[in-house]
Amino acid sequence: MYVIKRSEHNPILSPNKDHYWEEFATFNMCPVKQGKYTYGLYRAISAVDNLTEQKQVSVIGIGKSKDGLHFEDRAPFIKPEKVWDACGCEDPRTTFFEGKYYTFYTALSDYPFNANNIKVAVAVSKNLKKVDERHLVTPFNAKAMTLFPKRINGKIVVIFSAHTDMPPAKVCIAKLDKIEQLWDKNFWDKWIIDLDKHSVDFRRNEYDHIEIGAAPIKTKDGWLLVYSHIQNYFEGPEKLDLIFGIEALILDSKNPEKIISRTSGPILVPEENYELSGYIRDVIFPTGAILDKDKLSIYYGAADTTVCVAHVSITDLLKTMDLSKNNKWKFKRYQSNPIIIPKAENKWESKATFNPAAIYLGGKVHILYRTLSDDNTSFIGYASSRDGFKIDERLNTPIYIPREDFEMKKIANNNSGCEDPRLTKIGNNIYLCYIAYDSVNPPKVAVSIISQKDFLSHNFFKWSKPFLITPDGLDDKDTCIFPEKFKNGYFILHRANNEICGDYMKSIDNTSEKINKCIRVIGPRMNTWDSLKVGITAPPVKTKYGWLLLYHGVSKSHSTYRVGALLLDLKDPAIVLSRSSDPVFVPEENYEKNGIVNNVVFPCGMIIRNKKVFIYYGGGDKVTGVATMDLSVILNALIRGTKFEGM
Repeated sequence: MYVIKRSEHNPILSPNKDHYWEEFATFNMCPVKQGKYTYGLYRAISAVDNLTEQKQVSVIGIGKSKDGLHFEDRAPFIKPEKVWDACGCEDPRTTFFEGKYYTFYTALSDYPFNANNIKVAVAVSKNLKKVDERHLVTPFNAKAMTLFPKRINGKIVVIFSAHTDMPPAKVCIAKLDKIEQLWDKNFWDKWIIDLDKHSVDFRRNEYDHIEIGAAPIKTKDGWLLVYSHIQNYFEGPEKLDLIFGIEALILDSKNPEKIISRTSGPILVPEENYELSGYIRDVIFPTGAILDKDKLSIYYGAADTTVCVAHVSITDLLKTMDLSKNNKWKFKRYQSNPIIIPKAENKWESKATFNPAAIYLGGKVHILYRTLSDDNTSFIGYASSRDGFKIDERLNTPIYIPREDFEMKKIANNNSGCEDPRLTKIGNNIYLCYIAYDSVNPPKVAVSIISQKDFLSHNFFKWSKPFLITPDGLDDKDTCIFPEKFKNGYFILHRANNEICGDYMKSIDNTSEKINKCIRVIGPRMNTWDSLKVGITAPPVKTKYGWLLLYHGVSKSHSTYRVGALLLDLKDPAIVLSRSSDPVFVPEENYEKNGIVNNVVFPCGMIIRNKKVFIYYGGGDKVTGVATMDLSVILNALIRGTKFEGM
């Protein structure tokens, strides 16, 4: 898992109304380190000129910064001067290579723009003070060319998007012996004959569109390439929304045509106001990246109007991209999953056994799992495990059954009963939160209490009379109680309107007090894997850095249930310190992808044992599984996500 964090200074570059050449927009920056300074080359769009047909012109501006965030001394660097860039210079990508700075840009030779007058050009500079020479590179339609900063097997290598304006575009690689071949028409005339042999396709499907982003960065795993991946660019059968995303992949260090690994989805999508509104709304587009020790800073254009930057740990990003099964940056499933499956001979659990709560007491893990009978009534069953994996004991009768009117079935064969248990130990008592559903009214949250002594002795008839904490008329689910009392009372997490909310209660012991607030903790994020709804998984675990809370998220486009991670403030758990950018657990196995509900992993139980996080989860709303991950990996990724800023 990893956390990508936008700079608190975003946008870091905005149009200057006093500079006619950058009055309208300043975006798509490529940063270059030179000594103690960072130079930022960016696309600038001029003020409107109503006396010309084209109205506005793009130039390449440059600014200087000590911290990579605040750019001063802004001035035009590459202006339309040649026949092949007379109508504009766009989207620079600069590489320092063998003693010189090579800035590739999109050259516009004529207006109105079309594929035939959009090509790649390059400006060469010794010191970024002035352009020493410039050349037209491609004699054909192309964009987004960038140069690898070192030779590969003795060859000069560039990667770019060919035929971008007559899609589908092809991402291509060209290898040269001499730098002068870059602007040699004879070289390109021969090269393009075998265009398909030079292309590398890393689209996920035929409906997506890709374009090269930042110049490749050398890492221990290979060449890191940050690029633009546009989902649903071409209309498919489902007519899904267009989503601009920033993604990354690793190319083989000696064979850049070979993809070693890649992110499973976008690491950044439009979410903030400055990304959602501007010249071209809902757009983020990467054109630069700087690696400083463990911090990768990705510079991108927001809504084709401003420059922004986001930071991520290169360690977390690369490890998450690693596809090996023993990758400790991902939850590892128990090899004998599922550990609890339905029993046909027990009518109360014949259809499903899933969404388990878990608590570690008396040297064993106690698992309370939701069941489904043939008539779709939910009960709660019991199992336990000494090692956290293998089930040593499983009772043949439920330990908790529907007994109040608010959870008794009103419509035959409809879902009803006691669903999705979660356990919290406070003092000598164990609190059970569960969803009470009567098949007619909105689901509500009920609480029942049992002493630890009775729980360990299996005196499950001692559960207290359940009481509701959900007010009338509210559809409420995914609820837990924090295991300690705060200044304002006991903090309750619950889900309302597809958001994770919180509220404080003075008492949690068979009270008439109800949840009456929705203090928003997190909500769905636009265009991401958790874009439809979010809810908690298991009750949080206290660490010295904050409360660790895993949550489930559901995507709009595929209705897939995945798991993410949060770090909440120790004193005020409604404050989010950090949130994972990617899911830490996703449906992969057959028992997760196929079930009563497909593509679901849904934990309701989490324990920490031997510095490992154990999650107990429902797979496909039918069976129960267990998976583990090092606690330090999760915490370090969340902590790193709170620290990156500046340079």
